[in-house]
Amino acid sequence: MSQHRFEPFAYAANPLNRLSEHRGDAEWFERHRNSGNARFVLFSADRPVVDVSGKELNIFHERTLANEFAAASDETVLLGFRPQTDAPVFSVQISATEEEIEKNNAFKLIDIRSLAIQGALPPEDLGILAQARALGHWHMTHGFCSRCGEKSVMTQGGYRRDCSNCGGLHFPRTDPVAIMLITDGDNCLLGRPPRLAEGVYSTLAGFIEPGETVEDAVRREVFEESGIKVGKVAYRASQPWPFPASLMIGCRGEALSRDIAMDETELEDCRWFSRGEVRQMMAGEHGEGKIIPPGISIAHWLIREWVEGRS
Repeated sequence: MSQHRFEPFAYAANPLNRLSEHRGDAEWFERHRNSGNARFVLFSADRPVVDVSGKELNIFHERTLANEFAAASDETVLLGFRPQTDAPVFSVQISATEEEIEKNNAFKLIDIRSLAIQGALPPEDLGILAQARALGHWHMTHGFCSRCGEKSVMTQGGYRRDCSNCGGLHFPRTDPVAIMLITDGDNCLLGRPPRLAEGVYSTLAGFIEPGETVEDAVRREVFEESGIKVGKVAYRASQPWPFPASLMIGCRGEALSRDIAMDETELEDCRWFSRGEVRQMMAGEHGEGKIIPPGISIAHWLIREWVEGRS
């Protein structure tokens, strides 16, 4: 696999022109779906179909392959148009089995986390996969009206589901998550949830609740997990996180206290690290084998920009 750099982290680059103002035009949608230059991103559950037959991996397939792998009932979503060629890109959650897809070794199902970690695709392709994965998961899990329970149908090019029984209109959801690096001078606060790989310490994070600002979510989550009080909070960057459909809102916060009272149901460990110690963790030279998350994540970026002294 060829290697591509992540700038600045995975899933954040998406070059497609979404042209949302045209989604309600069914004739326009069908004309572009049937055009010769249309390309299709195909997902089987949570893994895309990847063409591995050439020197470069390819996730964009012609309509003939989409027709081969997709059933007539499989729904097609418009992702957008490539800015250079104006070619439409669609996604389909296909019903073909893994055996059918991989029967001739030209195509493989590869999870999108592995594709990002391995640097196997350009950043722009990863961003498109994130969009397709989030929308595909929503359609798979929201096929019925939440108001009356009747089956809903896809409309607006895949960005709405309508219920003909009660008139309910349903839209894709994105779950906002606050992820934050808390600092106190030359030290930062890192924690270790049980789900992380051995030795990995990361920034704290948590879902933003209804009626809550990003800043208040940062302060609440940090206090709940570590007992640390936080004052000033500043936004740094955001990252689509398609597992299945979150938006990681990266922040930096200034600690108002130092004594840690860790929530042991959320974390295995939580401690302050000096800038020099974190630098060792980044280089894989920490004496206790501690490391930070991989470069695909905004957590890595938040830690790195602080270590490098970027304001």
